[in-house]
Amino acid sequence: MKESYEEQLAIDFGHKPYAGSGDAPGVAWVRGDAGQPLSSEIKNPVCRPCTDRGKATSSSPPRQGGGGHGGVLEPVHVSKFQAREPGEPEGIRDYKPPPRGFKTDRWFNVTDGNDQMHATRKSDGSIIPAKSANKGTSEVSAERMEVRDPAERNAAQPAPPRTQGRNQVESSGLDRVRGAARKDGDLKFTALLHHADVDALRRSFFKLKKTAAVGIDGITWQDYGQALEENLIDLHGRIHRGSYRAKPSRRRYIDKPDGRKRALGIASLEDKIVQHAVAEILQSVCEVDFLGFSYGFRSGKSQHDALDALSVGICRKKVNWILDADIEGFFDTIDHNWMIEFLERRIGDRRVLRLIRNWLKAGVSEDGQVTEAVVGTPQGAVISPLLSNVFLHYVFDLWIEWWRKRRCHGDVVVVRYADDFVIGFEHRAEAEACLEELRTRFAKFGLKLHDGKTRLIEFGRYGASNREERGEKRPETFDFLGFTHKCARRRSDGSFIIHRHSMAKRMRATLQAIREKLRKRMHLPLGEVGRWLRRVVQGWLNYHAVPGNSERISRFVDEIVRYWLRVIRRRSERGKNRWTWERMQRLGRKHLPRPHIIHPYPEQRFRARLKAGAV
Repeated sequence: MKESYEEQLAIDFGHKPYAGSGDAPGVAWVRGDAGQPLSSEIKNPVCRPCTDRGKATSSSPPRQGGGGHGGVLEPVHVSKFQAREPGEPEGIRDYKPPPRGFKTDRWFNVTDGNDQMHATRKSDGSIIPAKSANKGTSEVSAERMEVRDPAERNAAQPAPPRTQGRNQVESSGLDRVRGAARKDGDLKFTALLHHADVDALRRSFFKLKKTAAVGIDGITWQDYGQALEENLIDLHGRIHRGSYRAKPSRRRYIDKPDGRKRALGIASLEDKIVQHAVAEILQSVCEVDFLGFSYGFRSGKSQHDALDALSVGICRKKVNWILDADIEGFFDTIDHNWMIEFLERRIGDRRVLRLIRNWLKAGVSEDGQVTEAVVGTPQGAVISPLLSNVFLHYVFDLWIEWWRKRRCHGDVVVVRYADDFVIGFEHRAEAEACLEELRTRFAKFGLKLHDGKTRLIEFGRYGASNREERGEKRPETFDFLGFTHKCARRRSDGSFIIHRHSMAKRMRATLQAIREKLRKRMHLPLGEVGRWLRRVVQGWLNYHAVPGNSERISRFVDEIVRYWLRVIRRRSERGKNRWTWERMQRLGRKHLPRPHIIHPYPEQRFRARLKAGAV
């Protein structure tokens, strides 16, 4: 006997047909052992199951009529699109529910009272297509209809950052460049400028300081950002066409702690964007070549890391002499030819080298007059720190690394941050020989050591005892990165340590600058002045609150309170009598941060970096 359409379809999908059941469309039966739905009539086009209807959920299943049937109803919208097969009699939808207690040998209805029976099982199974694959007749289809499982949930994806951050995702191409440079130390990169695309320029734009001083063009960060995409596309085209030209830097001067003036070069906004993008490309190549004792302007290496390395090196090694050196006018005396020659050892892209030449020779504009630069790089330009590191890497770092391995027999400790470096020696003869050869080495490349800031002092573990034996005073001190380093002993066991105190000269200069700004804010509300002072004092403490510097940081906060009291008393004639020192102390405790040590001991942080592989 020829099988019916419903029986054949049930057999194709592994379902046992209902014997003698006159079930009507719209009713789904729930399998007890697997919790899978089964349509009793394929004549209905079955759509994707709903989330809240047509499921065997933990809630009580809906009833059909009053017969107590526990089957799960299909969604209401299914009945609106039910189709009849050819030859199907009309009125098949008018059906009656099966009698109470109806069961088959393998399939049964969901019980009325137990709503937790299938709570932990899946109620949505395979989706049967609404139409046959090819022949829509009552005969058996020549092709079996495809069954697919519904997607249970969206694929887990990390949520993107909702706010703009400083750490943007870099190009994967730069990662490959960095890996190739690390793998082969002699590899020369001949194609790098294509990494300076529009996305790289956009990242560079958002990493710039929004309130930075403007260059010779007078364009601010906000002005350029009003038509950012158009400006970046135009800038990108000019870079790769070769029509981009660097503008002269605007000359400005700032006061130095010793009373002299420091000359700065402020580049235009577009020059800053391009310099930042090119610096990221060069950093991917040059960073893997830099040595470990170079700490200036490098990612993951701060000033405090350099200070910790110096302190730990002097305490652990047999250091008895310190060479405290400073290069005189380093940024203003960099030789352009040597700079390009050093870059060509790893950079073979002529377009990148042409951009660097344009920045070096762009010159400066002072009082309306443009002066072309012959030597030096503008201090304050975005790319200047990287160029200085590259220059000193070949002039100083590689040489001192070779010298201490070939010429020295004792311990040698080297720490360099930009153009400031400190070298520790075990033997005095080796220190004096290194100083003489260093002067000759620097003169070859157009550099010179500062006579007033370069000195050789006795400092270290046995410095104090040796000077006592000779009847001399305690060991001299030296300054490095804003701190005065002194020889000291622990109170607990008398072991040698280094005390780092904030440089008195710079501390006085900072207090004087704050005092002048306080006078300009004399008549502002106390709350506004207090919030401003809190930011200033907290920023100073974040750098200077190191172990052993408690006295200086407490004195700094007390001086700020005294200056503030003088300004408040001058606001009115009655201010001197109304504002006592006790009242001012309460105001200071309310607004100013409490002076306390923030940084860990050098040994702790250096050990943590060593364990993490960052040293």
